Amino acid sequence: MRGIVSIASVAIILAATLVPASAEPVGSHFELAPMGGFTTFDNDGYAGSGPLKDVFYVGGRVGYVWRPWLGLELAGGFSPTSQDVTSGADLDFYHGSLCLTSAPWTNRYLAPFVFVGGGGAKLKPTSGDDLDMGNLEAGVGLDVWLGDAIGVRVEARDLSWLPKDDVTNPAANTLVLAGGLTFALGGRPRDTDGDGVTDRKDQCPDTPPGATVDATGCPHDSDGDGVLDGLDRCPNTPKGATVDDRGCPRDSDGDGVPDGLDQCADTPAGARVDAHGCTSDSDGDGIVDGLDHCEGTPKGCVVDAQGCPKDSDNDGVCDGIDDCPDTSPGLKVDAHGCPIEVVDRETELLETGMIRLQNVNFETAKAEILPESDATLDVVGSVLAKWPALQIEIGGHTDARGSNAYNQKLSEARAEAVRAYLTSKFPALKPEQFTARGYGESKPLVPNTSALNMAKNRRVEFVVLNKDVLRREVERRRLLQKESAPPAGTPAAPDTTRH
Repeated sequence: MRGIVSIASVAIILAATLVPASAEPVGSHFELAPMGGFTTFDNDGYAGSGPLKDVFYVGGRVGYVWRPWLGLELAGGFSPTSQDVTSGADLDFYHGSLCLTSAPWTNRYLAPFVFVGGGGAKLKPTSGDDLDMGNLEAGVGLDVWLGDAIGVRVEARDLSWLPKDDVTNPAANTLVLAGGLTFALGGRPRDTDGDGVTDRKDQCPDTPPGATVDATGCPHDSDGDGVLDGLDRCPNTPKGATVDDRGCPRDSDGDGVPDGLDQCADTPAGARVDAHGCTSDSDGDGIVDGLDHCEGTPKGCVVDAQGCPKDSDNDGVCDGIDDCPDTSPGLKVDAHGCPIEVVDRETELLETGMIRLQNVNFETAKAEILPESDATLDVVGSVLAKWPALQIEIGGHTDARGSNAYNQKLSEARAEAVRAYLTSKFPALKPEQFTARGYGESKPLVPNTSALNMAKNRRVEFVVLNKDVLRREVERRRLLQKESAPPAGTPAAPDTTRH
């Protein structure tokens, strides 16, 4: 700790007394530093050597700095010491290491740094066996740069001897306090005014900070607006545009076309304009682009004040082109706004004599229909309203959970709830057309062996009791289709019938 404090004191004195000629090295570079100083030995740590005298130190450092915060350095040194006893034997101390260095807090003149690495050391007596040590080396230091290529370096370096038999417990700590000159090799040439042109080539050495310069270091004004490139916040001002004192075009109506080039100077705020500053209405709905919140509105749609299509029945097809403007909520519709499911369910009715619903949901253990099922039942109501002569049985079915008696009672209540919903929602449907019947768990579609199968068994079925009415309708449609078929040899029109 005393060594580190000493180094810090020396660094402060150097920083206060030396007047740097320019600054630190620029860019990646090599560093060479001859060093001299003092070695303090750990008198308790060198097995068999006894206490050693603290003596002078000579050494050197060779490194390469990629960035201020990352470098690699070879370090080595020598101290001629002796045993600190009467007639003590002479010993030579050598060390060498490879260390990572980092100086993340550097400025133009001062560069405090830290380093850590590994290497080895040797105590070599004039007679007897050498003592070899594997070391962990770490420390701190400071570079005070006097110019681009030379500076003063001071450092404190701790050499921790890590014995092979216990590398986690240092056997000795040797402290090296050293200083010297640092020579930087291979850095970039200096550029005092920071314009990218080195001082020896710069013909305009006092370029304002931030200005862009040519190869000779002189600023220029490429758009001719009187503000130097680099300081000009709008360096590509078009010719003819009126500009402010920063070189940026003025735009009085805020439409993105500068004054002087704007042929429609009073554009409403927010409107999108063409290259001449004039508005457009790409979808022809009467609301100009930019103010139109729903650009691309289909032709014929009725729009609101913001240019967005109105959709009174919320079926996804806008008013004006919706051929079925009063579609019930939740029904899927075709491109003309007419329900798709109505056609599908009517086809199912004609082909099978029944309509099966597996997505009619009720309150748990109750016969109250959940609102999410209204759209599904409305489709069935729309289909059956076209067939006032049909007699329909509404059958309620459950899965096998619960007792037979409980499921039977629940299915009857739910079938009655569906009948009540349809006859109240659709005045064209008469109560006498319907019979509500519960089947409980007696007629499963699939075995009740999984959650998926049980979901299939929970259903409502609308079964036609007088199927002769359906058969007559099927025959009638076949005749109509046959009569409208083209003569033999005529290419058939595309089949648009839904199946």
